[in-house]
Amino acid sequence: MHLTDSHAHLYSEQFGPDRLAALRRAQDAGVGTIVMPNIDHSSIDAMLALEAEAPDTCFAMMGLHPCSVTRGFEQQLYEVEAWLARRPFAAVGEAGLDLHWDKTLLAEQQEALKIQLNLAKKHDLPIVLHTREAFAETVALVAAAQDGTLRGVFHCFSGSPAEAAQVIGLGFKLGIGGVATFKNGGADKMLPGIGLEHLLLETDCPYLAPVPYRGQRNEPAYLPLVLHRVAALLGQTPEAVAEATTRNAAALFRL
Repeated sequence: MHLTDSHAHLYSEQFGPDRLAALRRAQDAGVGTIVMPNIDHSSIDAMLALEAEAPDTCFAMMGLHPCSVTRGFEQQLYEVEAWLARRPFAAVGEAGLDLHWDKTLLAEQQEALKIQLNLAKKHDLPIVLHTREAFAETVALVAAAQDGTLRGVFHCFSGSPAEAAQVIGLGFKLGIGGVATFKNGGADKMLPGIGLEHLLLETDCPYLAPVPYRGQRNEPAYLPLVLHRVAALLGQTPEAVAEATTRNAAALFRL
């Protein structure tokens, strides 16, 4: 089976001691494609260095994470826009809204997301969305920007069936990761009945490791654990889920 990890921070400092070994473990586990979201200006060099080291496996995005949005965020988005004009990227991202830690910068986060939604349309790229305790606010901005050309994925999706229907109705994919393996992760209520054409698989490594590695550093080699959980919940074979989600990722990111 060929798997695509549609969201992995493999360039993270947490992989400093064994990055290439982690990449080999991923390939041994059948994960042949890894799409890497950017965080902010500080992560660009490491991300692009890994892409250059493994150009047939690792593909970079370009964007500004909502937790890196501060007052004066515009300068960082100028850099994002300059990179998008300079060379190809798999997507704009990760972008979005995060109200878990701090609600005082909601207006700035909303403006940064609006700009990145427009950049995705301008460059004909998908946008990868991070939303934490801000689903309704994120959906409102995406719906306002949706003119029929906007596409992308709500990454690390663990919402309700009704929220999943909203995402699909906007023409977006659902990124399913390690939370699907958690006992109270909600995937058992949300996933059944959803067509494979709407799904991507991801790890979001080094975060959110699936069971039985929950609480440890996550890595792309653990993606088969997510695959088997999704297959079981959908009543599908792992091979069918692997084939469909890999096809979906290739089409969305034009890999």
